[in-house]
Amino acid sequence: MKKTVYSLVLSEDVVEAVDRMSYANGTSRSNMINHILAQAVGYVTPEQRMAEILETLSAQMTGMFQLQTQATDGLLVIRSPLRYRYKPTIRYRVELYRHPESAFARLQASFRTQNQQLLAEAERFFTIWMQLEQAAGRCNAADAGWENGVWTRIVRLQPALANDTQKAGEAMGGYIKQVDAALKAYFAALPDTTAAVQAVTANFSA
Repeated sequence: MKKTVYSLVLSEDVVEAVDRMSYANGTSRSNMINHILAQAVGYVTPEQRMAEILETLSAQMTGMFQLQTQATDGLLVIRSPLRYRYKPTIRYRVELYRHPESAFARLQASFRTQNQQLLAEAERFFTIWMQLEQAAGRCNAADAGWENGVWTRIVRLQPALANDTQKAGEAMGGYIKQVDAALKAYFAALPDTTAAVQAVTANFSA
């Protein structure tokens, strides 16, 4: 959505009230005025759409994952513990795109660890996962990759689904849960690599 600078004449009391709302919502005065006006005329801004999607996504993660609040619009960090030596934490970073026509979101998974064995196993898991997704036609090679200890996946949804905030949030939450379940099943089966691969396949659904 293109933004243009306009000059408005507002009373000081109104500006003070807007500033209080802006501070409470962690946004700027301009964004808050834009939000208020959009509501008044019945227009859904990209920020509102992203906020509604993340609200649905957060509700799905409650009780299973640890959520980290972000000040940036369209961004959510989700943490999940892994039962493995050194007790690492998986960090899922969801970044929604303002305009979902070409891509809906970018999902990244990483570990806060320097343990090379753990990172090597994580790379093996995500390599298997990406092969399964490509074989099922869920993504192409350009949509996913592992680099410097971080797995990145570009998520694409059909326009009708991407613009339905409830269904989009549920779809994103369901995907993260599936990845997380498969990842934990993989590590739980180690050091039996055959069983670990079978565990990933068992937790994958096209």
